[in-house]
Amino acid sequence: MRRLRGKGETLPATPFEQGTRNRLGRRHGITTWLTKRYHQIADSLPGRMPWKQNSLLEQRLDLVRQMARREEKLEKLCRRFGVSRQTAYKWRTRYRAGRRRALRDKPRQPLRQAVKTSVLWLRRVRRARLKHPTWGARKLRHVLAKRFGAGEVPATATISRWLRRWGLARGRKRRRRGPTLLRGALHVPRACHEVWTVDFKGWYRTGQGERVEPLTVRDLHSRYVLGIRLLPSQAVRGARQAFARLFQQHGVPERIRCDNGTPFGGGGPTGLTRLSAWWVKLGIAVEFITPGRPCENGAHEQFHRVYKAEVAAGPEPTRRAQQRRGERWWRHYNEQRPHEALGMATPAALFKKNRRRPRRLRPWTYPRGWERRWVKGSGEITRGGVRRYVGEAFARDYVGLKPARPEVWEVYFGPQLVGELHEKESGSIRMARYARKG
Repeated sequence: MRRLRGKGETLPATPFEQGTRNRLGRRHGITTWLTKRYHQIADSLPGRMPWKQNSLLEQRLDLVRQMARREEKLEKLCRRFGVSRQTAYKWRTRYRAGRRRALRDKPRQPLRQAVKTSVLWLRRVRRARLKHPTWGARKLRHVLAKRFGAGEVPATATISRWLRRWGLARGRKRRRRGPTLLRGALHVPRACHEVWTVDFKGWYRTGQGERVEPLTVRDLHSRYVLGIRLLPSQAVRGARQAFARLFQQHGVPERIRCDNGTPFGGGGPTGLTRLSAWWVKLGIAVEFITPGRPCENGAHEQFHRVYKAEVAAGPEPTRRAQQRRGERWWRHYNEQRPHEALGMATPAALFKKNRRRPRRLRPWTYPRGWERRWVKGSGEITRGGVRRYVGEAFARDYVGLKPARPEVWEVYFGPQLVGELHEKESGSIRMARYARKG
């Protein structure tokens, strides 16, 4: 058997080596050469470890010493040792503080020891819960800590786990998901009145301190300003009156693009409010931009910057005077101000009148085989003697129930899917979730 240098392993001598030893003797030069060559080949085979092996502690020590010499750049040094700069600085700091011992790995122990469960604490928590059946784990822990000391009381998660195990705690009832629908990409207009963009610029005060909320409406294709109305607030009633005047003057567009804020968008799954639901009844498709991405309505945001610099800065004393000033300004904007996005043409040069007039509002009608239910002012419908919540945006109108599966109905508000109604459930219907495609 042949022992390797620096290792505990042994390799059997080759037959050729044994025969050579017998014929020529141990001290012959060819025996020594063959032995070295054999071990070189054996060490190069896969699965063999090299003779010289540096431990992790020795590698860290070598790294720290070479950093102290400053003979090589730290970037190359870290690349050779396979560590980051932050790791190299960490071991150098530890070595300076505690020399070689500090290069060893520290034991990883939790910062806080778990409180040992005892029958006494189980009884205390159970007794406190039975005394206050509506209290949760946080309140129970606060009372127990006040009475027995905060250092011995179990954690809130532990108490909550005990309550669930005993059946004394009921988790929140998860609202089941409804159908998920993908919204298409934002429409690129090719003609006037295909897309209107609307938004509130942001409130400011007049010269006398009166607060105003500018509602701005533009045609996206021609960049034509359809109107700027100074409202006292962003309430639905004032905005609806302003849009009613615009629809009588300029007709109704095919689509209206807006953000998800009030009064255009709501917090419900469909995003509709009473104002945007009114648009749907007028035959207008509503396009909501992605939340947190005002760049999808960037042309309107750029228009707001111009309005702020030329009109909102240094306002008139009263709201009426400021409204007249804004009307003079947007006429100048439409007829005389050249627009770079239009090839330096004016918006009035591209703007055309709209022949699409607002239609008369009538209750929704649905195909044969559907059920029609009236939505009350609270946003609820009644079916089978049970009230089911649909949404306040559809109040005082009819929704259609389309049979989808046994005991499952799809709820529509005109052409738009609102959610699913399951007969075996109670409370709210399963609202539809709308997501942007791509």
